[in-house]
Amino acid sequence: MPSLEDELFPSTPGKFKIERTHAMNRQFYRCFASTSTMFLWALFLIALTASYLSFQSFVDSGSRYFAASWGGIQWEKQVRNSAQIHRSGGMAVLVTGAAGFVGSHVSLQLKKRGDGVVGIDNFNNYYDPSLKNARKSQLDNHGIFVVEGDVNDARLLAKLFDVVAFTHVMHLAAQAGVRYAMENPHSYVHSNIAALVTLLEACKSANPQPAIVWASSSSVYGLNEKVPFSEADRTDQPASLYAATKKAGEEITHSYNHIYGLSITGLRFFTVYGPWGRPDMAYFSFTRNILQGKPITVYRGKGRVDLARDFTYIDDIVKGCLGSLDTAGKSTGSGGKKTGPAAYRIFNLGNTSPVTVPTLVSILERHLKTKAKKRFVDMPGNGDVPFTHANISLARREFGYKPTTDLNTGLRKFVKWYLSYYGYNPGKAVN
Repeated sequence: MPSLEDELFPSTPGKFKIERTHAMNRQFYRCFASTSTMFLWALFLIALTASYLSFQSFVDSGSRYFAASWGGIQWEKQVRNSAQIHRSGGMAVLVTGAAGFVGSHVSLQLKKRGDGVVGIDNFNNYYDPSLKNARKSQLDNHGIFVVEGDVNDARLLAKLFDVVAFTHVMHLAAQAGVRYAMENPHSYVHSNIAALVTLLEACKSANPQPAIVWASSSSVYGLNEKVPFSEADRTDQPASLYAATKKAGEEITHSYNHIYGLSITGLRFFTVYGPWGRPDMAYFSFTRNILQGKPITVYRGKGRVDLARDFTYIDDIVKGCLGSLDTAGKSTGSGGKKTGPAAYRIFNLGNTSPVTVPTLVSILERHLKTKAKKRFVDMPGNGDVPFTHANISLARREFGYKPTTDLNTGLRKFVKWYLSYYGYNPGKAVN
């Protein structure tokens, strides 16, 4: 029986060469076949893993998509329907802060005249969200869809501009209030600066770029003592963080106008009041406390001088907002690049008739048929200013702005709404 050595190394040289070559070929073929099979299996496993990861990514993305409070076919349909224009030469407007005081009034007037309107609001709890939800119900009844979301959400804004080619943006979302800035300063940076930049970024990248009208504030005049306040007056001495964020907004919007060709109009509102107003405003809290028999605090300036405000009724402010939208020039950018100069404007929207706070209280007493329990206190150093007074000649010249509601008439309308909304009757507490 041949040994293993004989089989591997036979005595005949030629036979050794031939058989050795065949053996090596068989070994090489087996090895190659084995390697090819392993390579194919490796490719298969890689493809299987990639497919699984892709599917998992799709599932995760889908989960996030459906978990969000926005998005989806039905949501997009609501947005498109709300943005439909129903008049010749109308506009499609994205209104931020749509469930707010000014935002809800502006949205309703735009819709009533046939413009397309889509709202966005984060429904925060700076004041009782139930009032915002009540405003939203009004908007719902008029076919205005309000997206619940934050203007800081760049993905949401990109989606809205993808679904609708907005011609205009009415930016009214903001953290309001002068005194609250001392308690929560970061909310002002988040809402009044960061959110504004996020919105401007979305607008600059939109195609077509919309024209932008946004709410600045009379607070930017700060410690300026020249009256009445005019748009050309100095605004580099803010008296509060709120005022500083609004002034910063004016500088930021100017840069976006200059670099990207965005048409931008800033509106400096002067003490807006009226039905559906903000509960943190003096006229609102005075009304509540007078009806509840609680004392009200009336601040006085240096030397016990009465504070005065240029109180402006909501309907007059709305007329100014619509006039600004109607006369806003087109943005000139495309794909985030400027192709020519675009309009940059700032207007005062006020009543031009300052009234002292004690006079305001007297008017409320008359309409409520109840005497207020007044407590006079020196004005603390919390950012408030002693007076405001608007020069509105520029707005009058540019788009015919003319306020028509005096304080007595406006407060009468407010009190009527207040008593109806809160269901007040003698002896019943008012929230």
